[in-house]
Amino acid sequence: MELKLQERSLIRSVTAADATAIAGIYNHYIRDSIITFEELPIDAGEMAARIAEITAAKLPWLVAERDGAVIGYAYATKWKTRSAYRFAVETTIYMAPQCTGSGFGTQLYRALVDRLQAGGIHVAIGGVALPNAASVALHEKLGFRKVAQFDQVGFKFGQWIDVGYWELLL
Repeated sequence: MELKLQERSLIRSVTAADATAIAGIYNHYIRDSIITFEELPIDAGEMAARIAEITAAKLPWLVAERDGAVIGYAYATKWKTRSAYRFAVETTIYMAPQCTGSGFGTQLYRALVDRLQAGGIHVAIGGVALPNAASVALHEKLGFRKVAQFDQVGFKFGQWIDVGYWELLL
């Protein structure tokens, strides 16, 4: 399935060929932000393995593409491994830094939520390293509501980081 964002832009399912571009976007956030708690950049091979694991679990991984280049991605992973959690997922979205605030992230995340709902998922959970006003605004724009916050659960760049959780019942 492809969804047109605007002329020469679309949202589509990930392919293995996207791993290099996705790793490039993600590595920016590893190196330059607290948004992810990973601390060491990853290569395309590691990203390809992550893509394969998620798609093998029949969960969606979408990319936003503009003029043939990947500018963002969003995916869902199992919330927990126990059977009773099978209708709950954790959602993730990353946009290329030059594309934040462009509206593409909202469209991409909405497409992911739509795909989850069509796939029978009951609840989507977004974890947000805090502070992160843009991510909080994105989640709340799409109807997520804050349900939890854990204080000082991550440590990166010499500082303690809180994590909040937003939930959307589908």
